[in-house]
Amino acid sequence: MGATKSVFLEHPGLLPFAVLSQTNNRTATLQQVAQEISEISDQRIQNNVAASAFILAGLVLEKEIIQQLLRRELMQESVTYQAILAESLAEGVRRVAVNLLKEGMSVEIVAKVTGLSVEQIQQLAGEAGNVGQ
Repeated sequence: MGATKSVFLEHPGLLPFAVLSQTNNRTATLQQVAQEISEISDQRIQNNVAASAFILAGLVLEKEIIQQLLRRELMQESVTYQAILAESLAEGVRRVAVNLLKEGMSVEIVAKVTGLSVEQIQQLAGEAGNVGQ
């Protein structure tokens, strides 16, 4: 193991960056990172480090490899993962609302179906160039 990579593996806060270090085998490095993460005793820190490692590893490794090496349940409990998930879900609801408006559904029905307020739907309709009904 190179001196640079070992520094990342010795400090929990740097673990997510190890896979980006100068290494000949990024998969093996992520495997070492996963092992180190599993030994972190504080569950919150463990979850957040795992989520950060997942995100950064995504810059240099395939998703399937990362998912094999990092425990998904750890990541799902992290604050970072929860924020990304909430943002994605909200974007999905907005897209559905815009599509329903484009299909001619009334603002009131779109609000009822999506759980968004009438004001939010009207704003989306304006942004999408639709006239609310």
